Amino acid sequence: MRKRSVHTRRRRGLSAIALITVLTIPGTAASVSAQLAPVTHLDLRVTSALLTQAATSGQAAGAQNAAAGPTRRLTIDEAVKLALEHNLGIQIARYNPQAEDLTVAQANAAWVPSFTNTFQKNSQASPNNSFLAGSLGGKTTSAAFTNSAGLQQNTPWGGNYSVGWDSSRSTTNSSFTTFSPQLRSGLSFSAVQPLMRNYRIDSLRQQVSVSLKNRDISDIDLRQTIATTVRTVRNAYWNLAYATASLAVQRQSLELAQQSLRDTRARVEIGTTPPIDIVEAESEVATREEAVIVAEAAIRTAEDTLRALVFDPSAPDFWTMTIEAVDLPSFQPIAVDTDGAVRNALQKRTDLLRQTKSLEVNDIQIRYLRDQTLPDVNAQVDYGLSGLGGLNLVRGPGPFGPGSGAVIDQVGRSFGATLGDLFANRYPQWTAGVSVSYPVGRSQQEASLARARIDYTQAQTQLKNQQLQVSTQVREAARQVQTNQKRVETTRAARSFAERRLEAEQRKFAAGTSTSFIVFQAQRDLSQARNNELKAILDYAQSVVDLETVQEVPLAGGTVTTAAR
Repeated sequence: MRKRSVHTRRRRGLSAIALITVLTIPGTAASVSAQLAPVTHLDLRVTSALLTQAATSGQAAGAQNAAAGPTRRLTIDEAVKLALEHNLGIQIARYNPQAEDLTVAQANAAWVPSFTNTFQKNSQASPNNSFLAGSLGGKTTSAAFTNSAGLQQNTPWGGNYSVGWDSSRSTTNSSFTTFSPQLRSGLSFSAVQPLMRNYRIDSLRQQVSVSLKNRDISDIDLRQTIATTVRTVRNAYWNLAYATASLAVQRQSLELAQQSLRDTRARVEIGTTPPIDIVEAESEVATREEAVIVAEAAIRTAEDTLRALVFDPSAPDFWTMTIEAVDLPSFQPIAVDTDGAVRNALQKRTDLLRQTKSLEVNDIQIRYLRDQTLPDVNAQVDYGLSGLGGLNLVRGPGPFGPGSGAVIDQVGRSFGATLGDLFANRYPQWTAGVSVSYPVGRSQQEASLARARIDYTQAQTQLKNQQLQVSTQVREAARQVQTNQKRVETTRAARSFAERRLEAEQRKFAAGTSTSFIVFQAQRDLSQARNNELKAILDYAQSVVDLETVQEVPLAGGTVTTAAR
């Protein structure tokens, strides 16, 4: 009767393990505790209370001397959302498009018109050193006030123009001056337009075009960072869920070993088992206690990995918070369309898009260098107008007789009359010309163009190589999904067989036809089989994430190592 009671308790322990490792056993709760039926269906829905119990037990064992922090129950969708808000890598990447916007603005600033305005006043007094000085009092004085305003701008056709306005008012005591005060005004216009080189594209337009392409590349890089981070977050979340469930398996395995130790001691007391069997049972308990400790440490590691990805490091409870994974990776077999995934990746992969943009940058460079090999032919036009006014001093006849140079009359001419000279185009001056420059022999631009064409051909070959690598990576990711689907099925069968073997060995041990060593080995095999099944489900979930991600971004750098088990 005592043997039957011990055997019943062992079966109840096995039923608890079956629940923790998300394995559904047909029948009611009473029938589960009464017998261990073969498991033929895998149920991936684990209650949050069970996960909380496993996580809490691990935290209590691993952080006895640490201050208790809040517990954050987290779904995988919440983890992804938090990562998009708080992940430092994404925040860093978001600055790149803003910086490229400023680079584009800097390049476009080359075409912004520039306005200048200068006010100047000067005065000069010089001693008369000859009778030709033309002034009385022993010195000649002069004073002037000038104002210059101008507008200059580069044109989108490679040329430039400038418009200038000058005005001045000057006074002097020299008798050789006809106007004092004298008013002057002038208007000038100058334009230079390339006719061959720099007409279709010049250095300014090249910089703007390249900066726009770099802006597109920064968007692609941001998209790649986000997709890679989302993949890393999902994998880290599944690793935490796996570590939590694995701890529960290890704790139930420890409970089985402890129950076996109690049963062995009872058998030794009644003399049906030699005392040496207690040593073996105690050794098995110590081994499984070590497995529990390792599983607890794995949860802490998985928590730190996930918290660094999704939470704000400046939060006061960042390091003390306990993360509880609510979701478990679900096993939902999917039909993998490998060819469709390859076609999708060839259209959307960020590394291919980035390489394509780099090719476009190279094409801009080739167009610019090809233009630089043309003759340098520039047309230039300069046009100016001037006007004069002020107080016109009418002097007597000279040159050196009595009254020579004396002011005999004054005629005023206003500043408005001076402006009238400009608008009436009375005193125009203009210059028009064409300049031609062309090197004799092979120029530096031709050598640079040949080099750019080689680089462009090389970049095209690199793009083809990348497309081949992308196709290979997508096919491998699809193959991993299919492989892990089969692994889940095989590990499920292996776990079912391990349960049946343990049940058989326990019956034989109760009947005296087996040994405690074989029972312990069967328990270890069952624990390993359940961990293998959990790992297969985790790998399947992560392979599905990888298949989705590899169609958009490369997988390098996005893998999170599975927690040790």
